[in-house]
Order: sequence, then structure tokens, then C-alpha cells
Amino acid sequence: MDTTSGKTDTGNHTFKGKAALSVAAIAALTLTGCASVGGGADGKASGDSSAAGQDGGVVTVAETNKFSGANPGYTKTNLDINGHVAEMTREGFTTVDPEQKIHPNEGFGTYKKTSDDPLTVEYTLKDPQWSDGNKIDKADLMLWWSELSGYANDSSEDGKTGKDYFSIAGSTDILGSTEMPTFSEDGKTMTVTWGKQNADWEIAFDENYLMPAHVVAKKAGMSEDELLKVLENQKKGGSKSPQKQPDLEKIGKAWDTSFNFTSTPDDKDVLVANGPYTIDTVVENNSVTLKKNENYKGEHQGKLDEITLRTIGDATAQIQALRNGEVDIMQPNNVNKDTMDQVKQIENVNVQQGDQLAYDHVDLNFGSDTFKDKETREAFLKTIPRQQILDQLVKPVKEDAEVLNSQMFVSSQGDAYTKAVEKNDAKKLYGDVDIDGAKKLVDGKTPTVRILYNNGNPQRVDTFQLIKESAEKAGFKVEDLGDPNWSEKLSDGDYDASLYGWVSPGVGTEMLSQIFKTGGGGNYNKYSNADVDKLVDEARANLDESSRNDQIAEVDKHTFEDAYGLPLFQSAGYVATSDKIAGVDKYQPNQTGVFWNVSEWSRK
Repeated sequence: MDTTSGKTDTGNHTFKGKAALSVAAIAALTLTGCASVGGGADGKASGDSSAAGQDGGVVTVAETNKFSGANPGYTKTNLDINGHVAEMTREGFTTVDPEQKIHPNEGFGTYKKTSDDPLTVEYTLKDPQWSDGNKIDKADLMLWWSELSGYANDSSEDGKTGKDYFSIAGSTDILGSTEMPTFSEDGKTMTVTWGKQNADWEIAFDENYLMPAHVVAKKAGMSEDELLKVLENQKKGGSKSPQKQPDLEKIGKAWDTSFNFTSTPDDKDVLVANGPYTIDTVVENNSVTLKKNENYKGEHQGKLDEITLRTIGDATAQIQALRNGEVDIMQPNNVNKDTMDQVKQIENVNVQQGDQLAYDHVDLNFGSDTFKDKETREAFLKTIPRQQILDQLVKPVKEDAEVLNSQMFVSSQGDAYTKAVEKNDAKKLYGDVDIDGAKKLVDGKTPTVRILYNNGNPQRVDTFQLIKESAEKAGFKVEDLGDPNWSEKLSDGDYDASLYGWVSPGVGTEMLSQIFKTGGGGNYNKYSNADVDKLVDEARANLDESSRNDQIAEVDKHTFEDAYGLPLFQSAGYVATSDKIAGVDKYQPNQTGVFWNVSEWSRK
């Protein structure tokens, strides 16, 4: 979770998949730099935010992280704030409500399953268009499918031969077995046929990955028709026989790089949107301002004229801004008792509390010299003071919080979590700090552990210090690689351990492939286990939830046996809203957070 997804930076990333409150599957995650996770939509309000508002006006929202691009599907810009902007500027075939139920978005288009064997789905566009007036059409659908299917990818597992044409943050496992789509004569209906069953077919086309084909084409030095022809003629990839596809490579590079900006770009093409709002201005490290999309044709027309996201990394500063009327909404990644008490003392503010679908964790880098040895990994994990971290950072906010003992499920997911913990031996292996046991494993050596994390996040700083103090008792030398730009360095691998969070979209199982499968888009720590790869593939094709959860629990068990790293805790969350704002009245625990119904926001 350190979105988004889905990277966030409190240090949180996001993921795609199914991590619903009552469902045990997991989807694509986003990085976050935060430190809390939770489960219920246990809303507690001090006022009524649902009273009718007026059309027009401006709302300002406090954000923890810095905006870094308009393509949150790209590996290096998979941050929570980028996903929040995408929630307002992109839409696709589905939406997800606070109960993590999937709803068709018929203002964009419709979809229907026409066959179970083989699994076949028809997608029909209604009449959506981009904010510059360009129709969403066959080229857009083909680009969308090409990214998410990885149809032409032919890279080897070690990445030394072949190529993945689009650097997506998630995985290609949902659409990876599909054939080249077929289209109706008018290009508005796309039929997709799967080679094998997939539990997540309904969320195959993630809106975060929908990018304007006409803009990508221009950036790749070709027309939209030429782009479409390249996509239609792309060759099926295979790692055993990699082949050069230079035009497709140009398209992939344009998709990866063209939408990355930290200040208002000179080229307005990269601001094109199809949601109710469009990006207007970006002030580097400070704010993103969106305005109403006047060419929006869907069912979620925005009521506000303008929405500004202000980057305020410190929760106390966010509270002060809310108290002074400088921001109208805050949803900090870091939640502690002091900030919660301060917020509740502000007059004319509504507060909703709940558990986030997010969790903090420490991952060990299997590609580093320090942790190539399993015994050294086990020794370091034995020193991590998880209970102390929980007691100091989380329990003051959530008294019944417990150490998280699963990499796959969070505590609020009930039976699925309980059964996974029963199977994975996490409590037996790492339930208590064991300095003596760690010393025996390192056997007099003094391994150096360089830890990457967001040092702009006070909660992360505190966690790092607690880990450092404990690990050094066992002889480890812990180096501080804290960096406000930590998320950009995750994929580089120049560290031994990383400390951040994942936040879920609430639906799907893509987390499995994204994070734990060999070569996954969010597998930053180079973890690889052939048995896990096999279980992931089986689980993602399994339509039976109960047996699928058993398979996911087996994956969980492997991660603890392999000394992958350790989950720390599920994040607690809250939203504080000025009572001058209407429409913010249900707590959304997934990675979209408060933005899930942004089109309903208004000023009273």
C-alpha cells in the first residue's frame, strides 16, 4: 500500500485485486506511504454531510503525497495520489462501492458474458469521449487490451532476453490468456475470449490503465490509425522465441513516459481525460487543480467547478489547514490518537472512522547480497519489534488492533484471515522478538541492512527507528535510506529492505500476481518461488471462493517459510470533512478512499 494502484506515499502503493471487507480475494495494489489498514465502514459523524448542496464552487482536499503523473498504471507512478486524480479523470466499465460491490458503469458502456466455456465477454461502448472531443473508440480499446493482456510480451523470467512492451504496475494475469479481440463493424463492440477461466474477468479492464490512444500515437510519432494497425498486427509473444516489434516498442515507450509530469506540462495533450474532471494546473510538490470536464458524456457529471488536491505531508499541518478553512477534506494516511483528538475538537467538521484496506510491511530484497542467505533473512525478521510498533503507533487509535500475521489478508477479512494465520505459522515463527535466536543465526557476523522508506512520514520514521534499535542488538548494522522520493527507488533495487504500505482497490485477486509472482509488476524485492507461481495461477483461475482462499493461504504459508518479510499492521483510517461540503457521507476503505463518489460532492 505505500498508492497506489495502487503506490501511496505516506509511503503507500496500490494494488489491483480483491481485498474486500467480506471477500477474501485480492486485486491490484497501490503504494502508500502510510501506516494503517482496516476493515469496517464504521462511520461516525458529528454532523450531516449529506444535505443537498449547490452546483458550482470549489473544494480543496489535503493529500499526503506529491503528484507525479497522470498514468497511475505505470510502474513508477503507481501512487495513491495519482490514483485519486485518475478516479476523477478516468472511468471505465465498472465502479466499486464502499461495500466492495462491483457495479456496471453504463454511462461509459456495457459488458455481458456470452459464454462460460470458453469464457467470452462482449464490451460495448455507449458514446464516451475524451475531454478534447476525440471519441473513445476501437484504438483506445485495443491499446487498453494490449497493455493489460501483455499479448506481445516475450521477456524471459530473468529479464535478460525479450521485452515487456508496457511497464504496468499490475500484472497481465487477468487478460493474459485472451485471444486477439474481435470487433463489430462500427468498432463499438469488442469481444474478448479467454483461453482459461479467470475469477476476476469482471474487472479485467481497470480504468487506471485507460489512456488516450490518439495522444499515445502522437507521442509515438504516428497517427491513431497507424497505432491501431500496429496493435492489430502485433505478434503473439513467447519467451522462447523473442522477436523485435519496433513500432510496438515506440507505443509502449510513449505509454510509459508521456504522462509523467510534476508541474503543469506545456503539452496539454497529456491532460486529456474522460472522467467528470480534467487536470488544469500542477504546482510541483504543492498541488493539483482539476476543473469540470465540459465534454463529459457519462452518468457521473460533477457538480463542483473545481477541485484542488494540496500536498500537506504532515497530519498536524493538515488538521491546522482544516481548522483554518484552507482545506475542506482530509484523509491522512497516518492516524494517531493525537491527530484524531485534534480533529474531533474542531467545530463544524464531520468525522468518519473505519479500517482501511491497507497494511504496513517490511519486505526483504532477495536481490541484495545481504539477504541472499535465508538464515540472515530469518535472523533479521526475528528482530522486528512488531508488537512494540503496534503499541506505539496504532493502539492509541484502535485499542483492539493486533499485529497483522498474514501477507494475503487483513484482519477485517474475518474467516479468510483467521484460516490463513492458522496455516502460515507466522505467530510461531515471528510472534515475539527473538534477539538470541537472531544472534545464533548470524553467528557473529554483522550484516549491513539498508532500509528504504519515506522519511517525510513521521510514522515511517518511528517504525524505522524501532526496527533499527532492535536489529542492532543482534549485531546488524542498519543504514538509513529514508527518502521523500522513496517510491521512485523501489524498482531500482538498491537497498536491502523496504518499509511501506499497500492499499487495495477492494476487488479482485491481482495482488497475488502483482506482488508475489516471479516478475510481477509490484514484485520489487525480486521474490521468486515456483510453487507460489503455480498456486497463484491456479487461484486466479479458480471460480470457487472457498477453495481459492485455501490456495491463497498456501501462498501465504510459503512467504513466511521463505522469510519474505513481515506484515506489521492493518491501517486505521478516518475522513474529516467541513460541514459546508455535501456528499461525503460513506467511508470507503479501499484505495480510492473519499474520492469514490467525487461526482456527488458539492458545497452547501
